[in-house]
Amino acid sequence: MKLAAIDIGLKRIGVAFCFDGKTVLPQNAIIRKGRKQASRDVSTLLKEWGIECLVVGLPKGGSAQEEMERKIKYFVSLLDTEGIKVEYIDESFSSYEAKELIKGEIKQKRDGRIDSIAAKIILERYLENA
Repeated sequence: MKLAAIDIGLKRIGVAFCFDGKTVLPQNAIIRKGRKQASRDVSTLLKEWGIECLVVGLPKGGSAQEEMERKIKYFVSLLDTEGIKVEYIDESFSSYEAKELIKGEIKQKRDGRIDSIAAKIILERYLENA
């Protein structure tokens, strides 16, 4: 099954793919200029790669949990996910883990690499529990 994970942020969307059920590959992040543009870019990516299951990280805990969950689910509703199974999993601390993994390697943190590594962590968690 072809899997993708997205880590949805307000400025960038991290993306990762898995095609063999084992190896997860972070991709270039999608820079958000607006919801419509970002949802169109994500939908195009999913269709181009023939993704069958989309894993979306949801923050658990924290004071803004409900608001972020609402925003993320709304964004996912804008995606063209016809024929694609959508799964939500806890993304807690995935961005922190990503920052720790690449500490000292990346000087410019706004290019989206951390976001896509967070998406990779989300997809790895999903595969561990599948």
